[in-house]
Parts: sequence; structure tokens; C-alpha cells
Amino acid sequence: MSTPDLGASMFPAWFDRLQVKYMNPVMRRAAPYLPTFAVIHHAGRKSGKPYTTPVNAFRSKGKFTVVLGHGVTDWVRNVLAAGEADVQSQFRTIRITNPRIVEPGQAGLDLPLPARVAGGRFGVLVADIA
Repeated sequence: MSTPDLGASMFPAWFDRLQVKYMNPVMRRAAPYLPTFAVIHHAGRKSGKPYTTPVNAFRSKGKFTVVLGHGVTDWVRNVLAAGEADVQSQFRTIRITNPRIVEPGQAGLDLPLPARVAGGRFGVLVADIA
């Protein structure tokens, strides 16, 4: 499965590196308990190594959405390749299936408002909550 080219990250490269090195380790611990945050548990496409990635996420109408402000990163490719992932959000773990990318400007009314607004400019990962 090829992933669409959604352009560059909305953040400069130095901020991406700062976030991965310093902010993500802190957010991995806090995100499962904060509103609009989640931790995605996924496996590497080639290595099978387990990874955890904190994200801003929205749930609505049986769908799980993440605005791809950093573009299509490794965690997105891993989830798309696996076709599913476990997500810790608001004190519980859910299973997401059928992940797909909604390209910029294509977000429909079935997505939560924040995802629709940001989806006008960025891609959105959408998955079904199992």
C-alpha cells in the first residue's frame, strides 16, 4: 500500500527533532489520561519492534482521527501497513482498524470539528474503532 504525499510537516525540522527527543517521552506518560491526546501502540513494518507514539486525537461517531501536522511519518506508515493498532486514550485501551488517510481538503462532516478544520490544510488519519 503506498501512502499519499501530503507535503512537508507544518513544523520545522529542528522542532520535530526536539519533540521526538524531549517532548514525546513526557507525553507518552501523560497522554493516555489527557483529553484530546492518545498513545498509539504499533509495530515496525520491517522489524516488528513495538513502538508507542503520543498524538493529538479525536473520537467521534465510531471513528478515531489524528491530524497529520507532521506529514506521513513512520508511525502512520506502520499503522497503515498493519491495518490496526491499539490506542490508549482517556484511561482505556481501544482497538482501531481500517486506517486510511483523508487528503487535505477532503475531510467530510462525519469527522470531528477539529479534524475537519485542520483537514482543510493537512491530511487526517481516520480509523474505525473496533
